[in-house]
Amino acid sequence: MIIVTTNDIPGYKIDAVFGEVMGLTVRARHIGAQFTASFRSIGGGELPEMTKALYESRLEVVARMVTEAEQKGANAIVAARFDTSEMGQNWTEVCSYGTAVFVIPIPEGQPGATGQSAYLSANPQAR
Repeated sequence: MIIVTTNDIPGYKIDAVFGEVMGLTVRARHIGAQFTASFRSIGGGELPEMTKALYESRLEVVARMVTEAEQKGANAIVAARFDTSEMGQNWTEVCSYGTAVFVIPIPEGQPGATGQSAYLSANPQAR
């Protein structure tokens, strides 16, 4: 699955648009990690406990978004975005969303072709 934040993919033609897809999770903050992070925040710097929790949430929501896109028949997601928000004092919502599309590599010699798209057009088993 190709996922990009742009509205198009260089070297690929969007052949079908399946619409918006998203992945969502709401996580409760781990009390122990939050307690440790509170002490770390006094000295400044990164809060590894919170970073790990947000990173895992991001991986989870992307996987959910990809699953939804695959169910619609997509092989790519364009205009991908992330959003996070606080829900109360102990919950964090993480959402990823984008537009599910079906893309076709542009063959060599065609306007807009790239080295990658030319290779994939000539070698469909490599996709």
